[in-house]
Amino acid sequence: MDPKAFIRLSIGSLGLRVPGTQYSSTPCSCEIRLRGFPAQTTSIPLVSSPEASPDFQTIASSFYLEESNLKALLTPGCFSAPHAFLEIIVFAGWKGSHCGVGGKRQQIGTFRLEVGPEWGEGKPVILFNGWIGIGKSKEEGGKSGAELHLQVKLDPDPRYVFQFADETKLSPQIVQLQGTAKQPIFSCKFSQDRASQVDQLNTYWPSSFHNANQETERRERKGWKVKIHDLSGSAVAAAFITTPFVPSTGCDWVARSNPGSWLIVRPDSCGPDSWQPWGKLEAWRERGVRDSICCRFHLLSELPEGGELLMSEIFLNAEKGGEFYIDTERRAHKAASPLPSPQSSGDFAALSPVVGGFVMSCRVQGEGRKKSKPLVQLAMRHVTCVEDAAIFMALAAAVDLSIEACRPFRRKIRRGTTHHSW
Repeated sequence: MDPKAFIRLSIGSLGLRVPGTQYSSTPCSCEIRLRGFPAQTTSIPLVSSPEASPDFQTIASSFYLEESNLKALLTPGCFSAPHAFLEIIVFAGWKGSHCGVGGKRQQIGTFRLEVGPEWGEGKPVILFNGWIGIGKSKEEGGKSGAELHLQVKLDPDPRYVFQFADETKLSPQIVQLQGTAKQPIFSCKFSQDRASQVDQLNTYWPSSFHNANQETERRERKGWKVKIHDLSGSAVAAAFITTPFVPSTGCDWVARSNPGSWLIVRPDSCGPDSWQPWGKLEAWRERGVRDSICCRFHLLSELPEGGELLMSEIFLNAEKGGEFYIDTERRAHKAASPLPSPQSSGDFAALSPVVGGFVMSCRVQGEGRKKSKPLVQLAMRHVTCVEDAAIFMALAAAVDLSIEACRPFRRKIRRGTTHHSW
């Protein structure tokens, strides 16, 4: 399998020095902007001592650029400005908070770094490292002295890109995208068995469907299975519904209080048709002005003490779909403690703590769009063999099918659709 070139732009080691005490009790933040990408917001610690230095291991923000992104950034005049910039705008206070003047942020200064030819060379390079003044100059009538510390790095981060050739329920091939070429790598086999033959998994992961009331049999989605086969026809990964998708009490949709769940498994060396648990995906519907489908993925530990590790919790637009992803850095920014990042999908189960970053993404369509053909990207460093890629395909299939499993139960299916009516 040949990977596709991606570049990881990381901004880290952030610190702020401001003379005096005007911001000593005010939290400071910054917006990190790169043309063509959504702005990212993060906090900046104040460095009070001149001898102190920020944590050089901390990554505050990352952007992932593929060839088309780099081409657009390096094309003169492709945007309103003649050159594209990485821009970091530093504020006192957070947007919408009451820490700044009048509840608004106060801008301290701006750092700008022009996009240059070295961005497209595909080599590791440190674009900037150290302190730099960002306050207004005295000639402009402003205060001077504010300094920002940061490190800006470029690192190659190649990915494998796969796509389901058709809807997951139609048991499609899964192809690898290499430029304009499409190379078959796996096949996906979907089946539905209301009797559900996952009893062998229940000893590991308890399921509630055995206690389901017979009257609600038509109001639950269960027994869905997806197996991923390699080109020789061997099953190399699978996903099973273990907790059925049922409407919660007092409503007609799958709610957070009672989510449906999938068990993601890989073959066990103990024998044929024997599976080893790898991860659990839970999904439910959040009601609002725009409904969302929440997908929450836990890694299941093989360590003697057992346990689970939350790796991702993503809200997808129910109508339009969106991107489910596992990124240990983006997740760590929301977590109370650092998350380990495994080296491969095999190491996921062992929870090996190594350098973090992007692991996988899966883009799926929503209920109101045309048929979904999930697009999956995997970081090359997390894939050591074809079987490693297969387990992520099973997870992607479960994410895609969860969009349909979380549909309101009384919603009528349009005539002529390829989906099953429930």
